[in-house]
Order: sequence, then structure tokens, then C-alpha cells
Amino acid sequence: MNILMIEDNESVCEMIEMFFLKEEWEATFIHNGKQGLETYMDNQEKFDLIVLDIMLPEMDGMMICKEIRKHSTRIPIIMLTAKDTESDEVIGLEIGADDYVTKPFSPLTLVARIKSLKRRADQTDNPEKGVQEEYEVETEHLKLDRNTREVVLYDKVLEGLTPKEFDLLYTLANSPRRVFSREQLLQIVWDYEYFGDERTVDAHIKKLRQKLVQNGPQVIHTVWGVGYKFDDTGAVET
Repeated sequence: MNILMIEDNESVCEMIEMFFLKEEWEATFIHNGKQGLETYMDNQEKFDLIVLDIMLPEMDGMMICKEIRKHSTRIPIIMLTAKDTESDEVIGLEIGADDYVTKPFSPLTLVARIKSLKRRADQTDNPEKGVQEEYEVETEHLKLDRNTREVVLYDKVLEGLTPKEFDLLYTLANSPRRVFSREQLLQIVWDYEYFGDERTVDAHIKKLRQKLVQNGPQVIHTVWGVGYKFDDTGAVET
């Protein structure tokens, strides 16, 4: 795995590099926001995952994340924040980050988050977007394949989902009309190594819904006091 880490604290980078080497991961460390974005844009095929600090010189992590998502929705992004506040965490997730780690953090925690994201991230880009004959999940209005990451909703290909948004949709659609609590979704989608809170689920669901309604009526519904479910029977927008 090849990681791009954009972090201005060189001591933190030196420490993290030792843990990356132990995992036999290659890494590029950039200490300036603008240079970090330029490095990614010039080498998009090189990197498998990005670790991105929020507070950076010249260009902050929020802006970098937005710019990256304009060009790629597939590469996983983990944001680092020194502010343990709801606004930073939720905004980061809403603009396209897949996960966040709050400073100070243990290097082992970051390594665990990276492994978790990588396991679920798309490993291959399939340039052929032709119609498939078989899909892993098929409901009344949705067809989804986890291997190719292809989603067809209301007979239109749905593009632009981040890895976590795809995983959320797959989890919900694979069990139509089953209600999942936020805690269950954290355990399934972020797996047991993720120690987060329910705001993470809500932020991803919000962003996923915004993308789904571009194809037609909403298919992810809130069950108040419980959680969320997928239901496209009747296709009534709520």
C-alpha cells in the first residue's frame, strides 16, 4: 500500500513512518497543504489512501479534501484533527472524508483505521461501465455489485460514491426493510476496530441521501428512535 500523508508536524510524521515501515507500507510525507494537493494531483494513480491533517500551512485539510473529491471519490481519506469538536468531524465527513482521528492519537489507532478502510476500499478501477448480467444485490429499483462497485438506481448508473458511502448502501440494501441502529452500522461498516460515535453514521447517511435522490425518490429512510433502513418498494419519497 502506498500512502500520502499531509501533516505539518514533522515529528509526528517521523513517528508514523516507523509504524508504516513495520507494516511494509510505502509513504510520502508532505508538510504543506498546497504542496500536498499538488503531489496528489500529479500522482493520482500512485496513492492508495490519504491521511490528511486539517490545520496546514497555505491550504487547510478541508479545502484539500474538497478538491480531491472533485477528481476522485474512490481513494479513502482519513482526516486528522486537533479539535475534538462535532463541527470539524461532521464537516470533514460531509465533504468526503471516510474517517477521522482526533489528536493526540496512538499510531496503532491510525494503523488500525487504515487497515479497516483499505479492507473495504475498492482495489480496482473497472473502466468498462457496461450493463452487467448479474448483480450481487437486486431490489425493486436498485442493482448493486460489490466487486465492480457498480450501482444502478432507477435504471441509471449512480456514480460518485465514496468507499464508505458505498459500504453503507450495500449493508442497508442487502437486507431491505431491516432497521439498522447507528451502533450496528458502526460495527458492520467501520468494523470492530473503529471506535467512533453515531455522528459519523449520520454524516455519511446525509451525504449518501443527497447523491441517491439525484436518481429518483429516496430509498434510505429514518426510523425515528432506532436507526435507518433501505426500502424502495413503492418508491415514495419521504
